[in-house]
Amino acid sequence: MKVLGIDIGGSALKGAPVDCRTGRLLAPRFRVETSPAATPAATAKVVAEIARHFKWRGPIGIGFPGVIQGARIRTSANLHPRFIGCDGGKLFTRATGCRVTLTNDAAAAAQAEMQFGAGRGFQGKTLLLTLGTGVGSALCYRGLVVPAELGHLPRRGKSAERFVSSAARKRRGLSWAEWGGELGDYVRSLEQLLWPELIIVGGGVSAKSRKFFRYVQPRARMVPAKLRNEAGIVGAALSFGRHGTRVRPGRGRA
Repeated sequence: MKVLGIDIGGSALKGAPVDCRTGRLLAPRFRVETSPAATPAATAKVVAEIARHFKWRGPIGIGFPGVIQGARIRTSANLHPRFIGCDGGKLFTRATGCRVTLTNDAAAAAQAEMQFGAGRGFQGKTLLLTLGTGVGSALCYRGLVVPAELGHLPRRGKSAERFVSSAARKRRGLSWAEWGGELGDYVRSLEQLLWPELIIVGGGVSAKSRKFFRYVQPRARMVPAKLRNEAGIVGAALSFGRHGTRVRPGRGRA
């Protein structure tokens, strides 16, 4: 199956058609920069722009950075608050005129990494963390991917992602050693609770893993995401018919 995968992030939307049998992008990804203040309507227009760029009329899988229940968005920590309670499936189906599946972005990335990337063939317990505007997370075990919201665990009275996301490193002006050490404290606290055997780190910063991995020092084996920034796109495409709620044009639920 060929599916258009779209990864919604805090600073940009990225998309490309994906061959779901191989995980290969069928065209160069198309990226559109956006603002965290973009409303649901404005974001839907960008999703439609990506579909038009590829002249796409087939199925679309979308990864969103928040809790997804059915087709409805329940949290929106790093995007516009109007997304909370929004029927995302209906929103994006109307904007594109295509069949749409909506899923959590970190769970999408985890699915891609476990099927085609750094976790391929591994059946033990895996923790995937995506470090970007926020911190996305998912747990994987014997082929099952479970979305999580571990970036919002309390840390100094705030969500942990306020201190350990890639955006937090830049905002706080931390060196790689300083940020890696703080990220290590966070990762080890997750290890005490979850005992993963493998940790996969994704997001754009994973391309610079040599600069900070040595400061994290987890108990489990830690590796960068093999698919890098393409993982969210590939996983969003894989989610069509596998996870999330599929919505057909004209049949979205209010």
